[in-house]
Amino acid sequence: MNSRMAIRVIVFLTLTGLCVADSKVNLALGATAVQSSTYDHLTAAQNAVDGNRNSDYHHGSCSHTKGDSNPWWRVDLLNVYKITRVSITNRRDCCAERINGAQIRIGNSLQNNGNNNQLAATVVSIPLGETKTFEFNPIKGRYVNIFIPERNEYLTLCEVEVFADIVTEKDKPLYICVPRNLAFGGTAVQSSTYDHLTAAKNAVDGNRNSIYTSGSCSHTKADWDPWWRADLLDVYRITRVSITNRGDCCAERINGAQIRIGNSLENNGNNNQLAATVGPISLGETRTFKFHPIKGRYVNIFVPGRTEYLTLCEVEVFSD
Repeated sequence: MNSRMAIRVIVFLTLTGLCVADSKVNLALGATAVQSSTYDHLTAAQNAVDGNRNSDYHHGSCSHTKGDSNPWWRVDLLNVYKITRVSITNRRDCCAERINGAQIRIGNSLQNNGNNNQLAATVVSIPLGETKTFEFNPIKGRYVNIFIPERNEYLTLCEVEVFADIVTEKDKPLYICVPRNLAFGGTAVQSSTYDHLTAAKNAVDGNRNSIYTSGSCSHTKADWDPWWRADLLDVYRITRVSITNRGDCCAERINGAQIRIGNSLENNGNNNQLAATVGPISLGETRTFKFHPIKGRYVNIFVPGRTEYLTLCEVEVFSD
């Protein structure tokens, strides 16, 4: 492949995903995370990979275990990478010392919940609300654990970011392609707005916090046929949409919602092609709906045939 063709391929790839040959991609962003326990409804493991470094526990963007013996948190990168650094953002409203002594462990084993994997670094301390980056020689692994051994402790993480070395094959750089959420930071509107906390754009802010009072969910009034719409600003071949449901009540309200995709604004976009119908989504959970590619600029979430509140705590849109 000549250099001009290579540039064309890279440009094409970046339309549907983020492709880089260096260590600038946060591999943990939006990945699946789990932890030894969950302190309360604000503190899911997933909060530590939501792309939001907000470090006030009460704002709902930090993970937090109970006071466990040997507490741990783990992210699954889904592929094996040569990891060279991990950044951790500590809580800022109290308790900075709780992170002291935490170990960063990386590898491919889930023995002891991944806490037996190779030790990459040990956290001495991180000041309140600060982000500290730990660099080390490359370690190959799919799982990254933050683990506090040999004591009872609360483990709070307000963001964990993971970066890999340049990926090479025969001494030539390969490109890591991370699917891009086309809706992130985009334009959104809805049939009505419940109150000052519930703007349509909250559902595309990159934050899956599912507690209504935290101000990261959209929410309509009790409308007949309520709807929400994202404008992707260009036409894409869309293959899946992820929806995060409200976590503090009313999970059933999303049942029967339709995902519609297309280029028309007739009936506010609700006449566009039906991609999927939403079945139950548990409180605070994210569910992904996959379908054959549909070309469109607009993505609607639409509840037909009844009076309902439509609440969306994140909508993510991906192209093939």
